[in-house]
Parts: sequence; C-alpha cells; structure tokens
Amino acid sequence: MSLTKKRKVAAVKVDKNKAYSLKEASALVKEINCTKFDSSVDLHIRLGVDPKKADQQVRGTVSLPHGTGKTKKVLVLCTPDKEASAKEAGADFVGLDEFITKIEGGWTDIDVIIATPAVMPKIGKLGKVLGPRNLMPNPKTGTVTNDVAAAVNEVKGGKIAFKVDKAGIVHASIGRVSFAPEKIAENSAELINAIIKLKPSSAKGVYLKGVSMASTMSPGIALDTKSLMN
Repeated sequence: MSLTKKRKVAAVKVDKNKAYSLKEASALVKEINCTKFDSSVDLHIRLGVDPKKADQQVRGTVSLPHGTGKTKKVLVLCTPDKEASAKEAGADFVGLDEFITKIEGGWTDIDVIIATPAVMPKIGKLGKVLGPRNLMPNPKTGTVTNDVAAAVNEVKGGKIAFKVDKAGIVHASIGRVSFAPEKIAENSAELINAIIKLKPSSAKGVYLKGVSMASTMSPGIALDTKSLMN
C-alpha cells in the first residue's frame, strides 16, 4: 500500500530508533498529523502480563483531566424511579425494556452503558452482543451503580474504561490533536499511572514493555518506558 505525501513527510519526522519523552511525543504527534479533521490521539501500551490468567487481567477506569475531546453517547438502563436523575445528568438514552429489545436486534449506537444493580438480571442475556464491544456494564468500571447521575457526569466529564486485550496490550484514546501538547501529556500520564498502579502481583519481569502514541492515520511514536515508570 503506497503512502500519501503527508504520511511520507510524517514518517520522516519520526525517528524509529528513538524512544521519545512524553513531552516530546505530545508535541510531535500534533506536528505529524496527516488528517484534515480533528484526529483522535491514542496510546497503545504493551504490558508484561499473561491475559489468559485471571489474576493478570488489567482493567479499570481513569478520569482524564482534560477529557477525551469526544462527546460520548450514554445509555442508562434503570427502573422508572432513576430515569429523571439520569436525564438531568445528561444521559442520551434512558429506559429499560425498549432498549433491551433494540440491543437484541443489533442496535449498539452508543459508547457507554450504565445500569443499576436491580436491572442487571435482565441485561445478562445481552452479553453476546455487548461483551465483544466492551459495552457490558460492570461494577469494576463504575457502570453498575445506583448513583446513575454521578456515573453519567463522570463519563461525560472524561472518564474512560480500559482493559488489556488478548495480546497483552491496552488501547485507549486520550485526546485530540487539537489539544495543546501539555494537555495530551497530562492525559497520557494519568492513564499510564493508573495502569502502573494496577500491576498484578503475580506479573514477573518488565511490566511496561512498550508504549506508543499515535493519531489517526499517522505513524506511531515510541515512548521511553523507563522515564514513564519513574
């Protein structure tokens, strides 16, 4: 596949043999952006864990200080007494049975689903649809709660969920190329620190094996993992 002129110029600016500091990478990712739209800035973090082992599953949530730059569509599945507070907090969709039916029919035009504990038995059957899309509500990520208003506010304010995949990598969006370099760096540091704190006690050897920052359709920038650990 041939590279565009912009992609070729961007590739030249990234030294493949260098591990950049977070500050350097946050400035460079803006400079090498190849798109005309406000691209997402993503981190790809390779961990020294075995995801097949239950005690080495790294997953959690983190509130990015500057948000993600993306307005997330939030669905709240709850009983009628919780609907008003969910709507006031800014949930895009609120209800229960009608949305369960829609999801069973293949509808997943949402970014986050928040549910109250009381309705979880009804939602369990949606696992095959929601699970592969990382949409299934989970107490560990704060998406199963009775305080739906607080959960909606957190998601709308920049709270993201992350989970290590089968290859031992965490992929997460931490902002947009329109963000100032300082904001990209601060959001990145918040996510990386959260992942470092979750290091499983059973994980041996190097934990933070590799970290790469990239914007949409732009080359990846390798970060210096030693400086990140410190």
